[in-house]
Amino acid sequence: MFRDRIQAAGQLAEQLAAYRGQHPLVLAIPRGAVPMAKVIAERLMGDFDVVLVRKLRAPWQPELAIGSVDESGWTYLAPFAAGTGADAQHIEAEKRKQMETIRQRRAQYTPLRRHIDPAGRIVIVVDDGLATGATMIAALHGLRQQKPARLICAVPVSPPDTLAQVRPLADEVVCLEAPEWFQAVGQFYRDFEQVEDEEVIRLLKV
Repeated sequence: MFRDRIQAAGQLAEQLAAYRGQHPLVLAIPRGAVPMAKVIAERLMGDFDVVLVRKLRAPWQPELAIGSVDESGWTYLAPFAAGTGADAQHIEAEKRKQMETIRQRRAQYTPLRRHIDPAGRIVIVVDDGLATGATMIAALHGLRQQKPARLICAVPVSPPDTLAQVRPLADEVVCLEAPEWFQAVGQFYRDFEQVEDEEVIRLLKV
């Protein structure tokens, strides 16, 4: 059980200490991971930015991720997606909706600068936890196309089967806890208050 995201970020920073002084690029999957990535970037003396990906939601079950889409439009679909009733029409509509959210967030979060180029950099992708892993899969796939020198996934908690899906997409996976009994990321935090857009914008400006 983590006290909050900041404590979890501190523990991740300790596990990632080998990259201190190598000027890593620490990328947060918004919104929950943004305060965490800020802490990790500061402790590792690196740069901080966001990687924009969105989950694709199941029909009638908006909390269930059946896949994800990245900023380029590349789409990941989970093997069980069709079993939720998600046909091609639903997936295309959901993709369009989430791509529009990505465009809005890019304009909102980093209006005065381009996002930092990951090419040739040590890139650490941070989330506050993995459930299905859909958004992390899209983030790692999209970033790999941009040719980082090293690509690292860093999360406080994930079920073991999700880690197994993510591991081939990264050069290194750092996960503090991988419990067999897993219902939701929030169950592993005492304080899991939602991170709002205003906080994301403030942290990216600093």
